[in-house]
Amino acid sequence: MTGMDRNDGAWKYSDILYVRHPEPSRPRMSREKRAAQFAPFAALTGYEEAVRETARETEAAPSLDEDRREELDRILHRILAQPDRKVTIVRFQPDEWKEGGAYAENRGRLRRLDPQNRTLELEDGTVIPLEDVVEIRPGTDGSNY
Repeated sequence: MTGMDRNDGAWKYSDILYVRHPEPSRPRMSREKRAAQFAPFAALTGYEEAVRETARETEAAPSLDEDRREELDRILHRILAQPDRKVTIVRFQPDEWKEGGAYAENRGRLRRLDPQNRTLELEDGTVIPLEDVVEIRPGTDGSNY
């Protein structure tokens, strides 16, 4: 035989061995787009988000003594006696995912105190649990007007 005997296996493909590769009917996709198709299947999906969450810092929850709680109660009752008075309420918001949390300020007019649910409600509808309140200041800019 002529270099293609049955034992070397090339004779099976002799009819297509030198045929040109067909060109696709649509334009070829760039390498970046082809790589992006497989991005959702990366072995470490979510790793970067987990690292960011771990690195995110929270503050420790405050511990208010009985004297400070009584002082806040007195301030609150003085403000409730003047319904049109604006206030700034500083509260500690516990973090959903980690120990600790962050301080936040809410400003506006105090609508009501709900003693049964132990909450404050501002005119804009914001509801604040009393146990989260760490400071109450008359006025929205800290002033006593």
